[in-house]
Amino acid sequence: MVHINELPENILLELFIHIPAPQLLRNCRLVCRLWRDLIDVVSLWKRKSLREGFFTKDRCEPVEDWKVFYILCSLQRNLLRNPCAEENLSSWRIDSNGGDRWKVETLPGSCGTSFPDNKVKKYFVTSFEMCLKSQMVDLKAEGYCEELMDTFRPDIVVKDWVAPRADCGCTYQLRVQLASADYIVLASFEPPPVTFQQWNDAKWQEISHTFSDYPPGVRHILFQHGGQDTQFWKGWYGPRVTNSSIIISHRTAKNPPPARTLPEE
Repeated sequence: MVHINELPENILLELFIHIPAPQLLRNCRLVCRLWRDLIDVVSLWKRKSLREGFFTKDRCEPVEDWKVFYILCSLQRNLLRNPCAEENLSSWRIDSNGGDRWKVETLPGSCGTSFPDNKVKKYFVTSFEMCLKSQMVDLKAEGYCEELMDTFRPDIVVKDWVAPRADCGCTYQLRVQLASADYIVLASFEPPPVTFQQWNDAKWQEISHTFSDYPPGVRHILFQHGGQDTQFWKGWYGPRVTNSSIIISHRTAKNPPPARTLPEE
């Protein structure tokens, strides 16, 4: 019988392309020095990326580290749960529940407009006193290891969508914080509250921010948003929010990392 390591290296690489990344890094890479060296070859991760359709938007954009690129692309998703109110208020912590409290309504809603994405069917709406809700994302639990966040520091893209009613003014606010394992704030995005005047066009607006080159040590992300109406009318006349997202990009820190290796996950 022929030992597997007697196969040509290009055949072994072809086999590794079809093995999921977690098994490659946690198990196969530890088998022997040959397997470790082959699994660290750039062409393996480039071929895995292309095979699974992971591309940069501009295909001419250079990829500095194909292994990191592949891992970030494979993990990429919205880290906020229930962003479009399909599960009522599930997964959200209610921080303030003033007036007639948070409510879920169906688009376009009274005196409202359609959402740009027809897949979004519902939204959260606030009342005549402050309503705030939040989620705390645990990055390690979501698959982002410490080395990935500290050495490569991928961009963190935060988005929220907000709209007022046409017949009522309101105030909207957003706060996003990057925090350490001990919940010490390392970076934050907290723009001034946005006030919508009464008798507006009720259009949905996207609020976005990208965290880049942030300090090492980020382990949690706090996302909080909400607001209230400015007329103090009973009911749900405050800002409407939906389709919120936190997505970790494949783009990494502009400052070159001191190391090029990732630990076995």
